[in-house]
Amino acid sequence: MKTVQLLNYERDRWVAGDGNLSEIPSAIDGSPVATTGSGGVDFGAMLRHAREVGGPALRNLTFHERARMIKSLGQAIMARKEALYELNYLTGATRKDGWIDIEGGAGTLFSFSSKGRRELPDAHVMLDGQIEGLSKKGTFVGQHIYTPLHGAAVHINAFNFPVWGMLEKLAPTLLAGVPAIVKPASATAYLAEAAFKIMIEANILPPGAIQLIVGGVGDLFDHLIGQDVVSFTGSAHTALKLKSHPTVVRESVRFVAEQDSLNASLLGPDAAPGTPEFDLFIKEVATEMTVKAGQKCTAIRRAMAPAQYLDAVEQALGERLARTKVGDPRAEDTRMGALVSTSQRDDVRQKIAELEAAGARIVSGDPNAEPPIPGGAFLPPVLLRTDDPWKTDAVHDCEPFGPVATIMPYRDIADAIALSNRGRGSLVLSLFTYSPDAAREFVQGAAAYHGRMLVLNRDNAAESTGHGSPLPVLVHGGPGRAGGSEEMGGVRGVKHYMQRTAIQSSPAMIAAITEQYIPGAPKHVITVHPFRLKMSELNIGDTWKTPSRTVTLEDIEHFAEFTGDKFYAHMDEEAAKASPIFERRVAHGYLILSFAAGLFVDPDPGPVLANTGLENLRFLTPLYPGESVRVELTVRSKSLKSEDTGVVRWAVEVFNQKDELVATYDLLTENLP
Repeated sequence: MKTVQLLNYERDRWVAGDGNLSEIPSAIDGSPVATTGSGGVDFGAMLRHAREVGGPALRNLTFHERARMIKSLGQAIMARKEALYELNYLTGATRKDGWIDIEGGAGTLFSFSSKGRRELPDAHVMLDGQIEGLSKKGTFVGQHIYTPLHGAAVHINAFNFPVWGMLEKLAPTLLAGVPAIVKPASATAYLAEAAFKIMIEANILPPGAIQLIVGGVGDLFDHLIGQDVVSFTGSAHTALKLKSHPTVVRESVRFVAEQDSLNASLLGPDAAPGTPEFDLFIKEVATEMTVKAGQKCTAIRRAMAPAQYLDAVEQALGERLARTKVGDPRAEDTRMGALVSTSQRDDVRQKIAELEAAGARIVSGDPNAEPPIPGGAFLPPVLLRTDDPWKTDAVHDCEPFGPVATIMPYRDIADAIALSNRGRGSLVLSLFTYSPDAAREFVQGAAAYHGRMLVLNRDNAAESTGHGSPLPVLVHGGPGRAGGSEEMGGVRGVKHYMQRTAIQSSPAMIAAITEQYIPGAPKHVITVHPFRLKMSELNIGDTWKTPSRTVTLEDIEHFAEFTGDKFYAHMDEEAAKASPIFERRVAHGYLILSFAAGLFVDPDPGPVLANTGLENLRFLTPLYPGESVRVELTVRSKSLKSEDTGVVRWAVEVFNQKDELVATYDLLTENLP
């Protein structure tokens, strides 16, 4: 393969670095793949371009427009995925490993696009919680909102997932409306650059939205400001160095870190050899040791089992690992490829030696085995064992970032909790048990030390995504040693790139600011029934007012007989009067909702396809026989669910004949767009 020079993407142009270039070797045989460098790049100008060009362009788009843009990026990656798979082999990864990186990365874009269209409004502001009343008459209220930061996001990524690692950071950043500068790890920068080029050539993003640095970051950090964000994945040593940078400290730059993690997996006390949970445990530990040659921040490093089962674990795991074919990742029968480089392999060997020096012993695999391809960074799976994990401190402190794990015993659940927490914080922990009592005790005792916990057993194994798979809808990150930060997690991840602000004003002003109706804001009464209008024909604040309907005692008794709800307050006059909250017999809450629906629903087929939910229901004033109800139905917000359907959120307010609020709730309907 011809050696190519990687290019930086600076201020919407491709720029070759000058000066000293670094050579990137193939993981398979050590031959040169590419050269990389960023000499001559103006890093300060890149940040200014992001803030002054990319930021305004992105912020001018709504959440839905940005969500559709993210989806298109994912489609562009998928359309040219085969070219990425070819480069993937050079990193030492098999096609299966590459699937996680390449198609998993595109899938993350799709997931965030869907979240953005389903859960965020077609607006520029995200609401945080309900409105807060600040005055007696309701003319002065408070509302927390999120708006995009006016800076740039600097993404510093690890070598092990050059595509997914880039896209899982870009998805929430772009959805938030913030431009990004991507810095991939040099060892696999050629794969990251190829995926980046696909996104640029797709011509989807506005100018300044994304930029790329394929070499060092030079004086980039000197130009950061308080509106910028640094999102880092890598070692704890490098994270500490970066987050301690004087500019980061002085400007209070947000710093998101996902770093070292000695993740644990625990065989439950009930999971004896021969149980499904024992077999699942063996399979999962072996998988996590060998996928990506163990070069995963979520890989299992510490495998814990009841002391009486440890010998069986050693035997079963050793036998399974021995069947792992290590070799050229392009070969169909290869189950594990190479580490990313010989220097990375040598680092793993050194860490294994540290574990041995601390008292652990190798029970499977030879770290010094000859590579199947000369010059390649191959290393077979290496399993170690310690019989006294409380005296072998290194197993909780030293992480060989490769196909290495250590098995160890525990005495009881309390000991297992203490051992798992001894890692001082991890990204993920898995527990294999069929005992609800064991699961409850363990999770409640250990959750504070782990960002994600998987409880796996015979009931969910077939559909489980596994110990080591971060998911876009769940947070990825962990406390303490793992960095103390979070990524992804659906809309939670978007908020890392936004500022939460408390707005105080009148309901009308807050509705105008947020582009969403809030109670007390002005309404626009319409004369065409809103269920006859497509979502695009509805405006925020459009209100349909219904006629009134009187609720009779016969209605209440019929509803009670028909539904079986004969609660005393509806059926017993004396008992109702004796209640501290009712004056006499009262209408059912669900009768009120049913009558409200009967007042505002248009029965004919039309743009409204279905009622899909009801949220935030409150009953505020009792409704007595002889009183009446009417409804005001107001468009609160709109969300595009797909190309064919959207979701309208309606504010439903039910009034009595005195214009007192009887009930309020949000109604969700699926509509034609």
